[in-house]
This record gives sequence, C-alpha cells and structure tokens, in this order.
Amino acid sequence: MSKESARSAADDRAVPAHEGLVHKQRQGLARLIHAASFSLAGLRAGLKEPAFRLEVIVGVPMIAASFWLGQHWIEVLLLAGSVVLVMIVELLNTAIESALDRVGLQWHDLTKRAKDLGSAAVFLALLLCLATWAMALWSRFG
Repeated sequence: MSKESARSAADDRAVPAHEGLVHKQRQGLARLIHAASFSLAGLRAGLKEPAFRLEVIVGVPMIAASFWLGQHWIEVLLLAGSVVLVMIVELLNTAIESALDRVGLQWHDLTKRAKDLGSAAVFLALLLCLATWAMALWSRFG
C-alpha cells in the first residue's frame, strides 16, 4: 500500500478538522458542560468493560463503607480515594488497550509490553487499596 493510499484510508476514519475544533470555540460554563458530556461518555464506555464494571460493583459499597470505617476525615479520604484510584487506573489501562487495539490486533512485542505495563499499574493500585483497607480494619478492630 502506498503512503498516499494509506493516508487517504486514515483520513476516511478521522473526524473532519472543523468538527474536532467546535468545542474549542466554547467558553466558560458551556465548555465545561460540553467536556463533561465526553467524560460521561467515557464512564459509559468503561462500564461496558467487565473489569471496570466489577470494580464499580465492589467499589461503590466500599466507598460507602469508608464513611463508617474511617475514624477521621483523613481516613475516609484515604479509604475512598484508594478505591477511586483503582477505578481511575483501570480506565486508563482500558484506554491504552483500546488505542493499541485500534492500531492493530496482530501480536507485537511493544503492544504486549504496553498492555502488561497497564495491567501492572492496575495491580499496584489494587495492592495499595488492599493495604489501605487492611490497615484501617486493623486500626479499628485489631
């Protein structure tokens, strides 16, 4: 495939330049509301992913429980924040995987490495959450 035909194939999938810049013309509250619609679309897309959906199902009750378990506002913030951090990292991992899958589904060392690194980030966030909750439980009941 020539460079010209590859470029035209990519251009067919791309959003026209004038459509991509419409949000840049908005100012103030209108821009914030428009940006929030993209964020909500991202959350809806995330909920279609089994891993994120499971983390939300488990995480929402944990966030509610953090208000009961935490003995001070800092503890509540750390408990709830560690759960939200897991969700954030999972969304970023899903975004990385989606971008890589868009490039191509064929196996490649760098694709595997990027996906493994994203998975490791989620794992570390989960370990941090587990340790935070274990220490809070130990402090309260131990």
